Amino acid sequence: MSTTFQLDTATSRANPTPAPMKRLTVPAIRQRKKDGMTAEPVVMLTAYTARQAQLLDAHCDLLLVGDSLGQVIYGLPSSVPVTLDMMIAHGAAVVRGSYHAAVVVDMPFGTYEQSPEQAFASASRVLKETGCAAIKLEGGEAMAPTVAFLTQRGIPVMGHVGLTPQAVNVLGGYNARGRNEAEAAKIVGDAKALADAGAFAIVIEGVVEPIAIAITQAVPCPTIGIGASAQCDGQVLVTEDMLGMFERVPRFVKVYENIADVISGAAARYAAEVRDRSFPGIEQTYQPRAPKA
Repeated sequence: MSTTFQLDTATSRANPTPAPMKRLTVPAIRQRKKDGMTAEPVVMLTAYTARQAQLLDAHCDLLLVGDSLGQVIYGLPSSVPVTLDMMIAHGAAVVRGSYHAAVVVDMPFGTYEQSPEQAFASASRVLKETGCAAIKLEGGEAMAPTVAFLTQRGIPVMGHVGLTPQAVNVLGGYNARGRNEAEAAKIVGDAKALADAGAFAIVIEGVVEPIAIAITQAVPCPTIGIGASAQCDGQVLVTEDMLGMFERVPRFVKVYENIADVISGAAARYAAEVRDRSFPGIEQTYQPRAPKA
């Protein structure tokens, strides 16, 4: 059910009483894939706040506190400037707002690449200060020793191959990866190395579809696609993208609702009522009580 990070539901509007439900675990997610097949695909969405987590929790197996919050929440040009403190603050909020999905927190750029020891120091702080179930890090074969180091010390790791946004300065942009044979082979090799090192799941982002299919068939752990293939073992999207909060989204995003128009329309109606003094009305103001007889 709830974690030690849950707020008092009696005093906080942010935390309605959760329905009794056991939180999913990393082993349960890993075991979705048996003999190379996943009968029930893994559902993952990003979440950055407690309230967002509450709304998504019942529908998701995994909630990802992605470093995409740099662009989505803070308006940064990329995920590179995101800090560990930012990820921990939002990760703790998402854990407080959820009780069903396993919460995974991204490791931000510069907090794990230097050495396995640096990665352990950063990741252990994330787990202790947020209560999350696992961390996610980007990179392929070069990060395999770090993945092994972490998993052997009690830190579950989700891998991430293909288009790795933290490497945008090396990649030169956010274009699809794997369009030539050498790059395709490297991406598949990267995923195999992460799986062999103990990753419990691997995100495959922005690759040509045959690569995603090849990886999904080659690794024993679940693959989670984003701009990859419906044949992956699960899918993830940035929630704000699929809700239509931004004018421009990657081509692999399906917009399920246009929430931006809903918010803009509500703000316009509010502004109009403030300006014509019809808000607040009698229902929204406190009136003097009638004197007692």
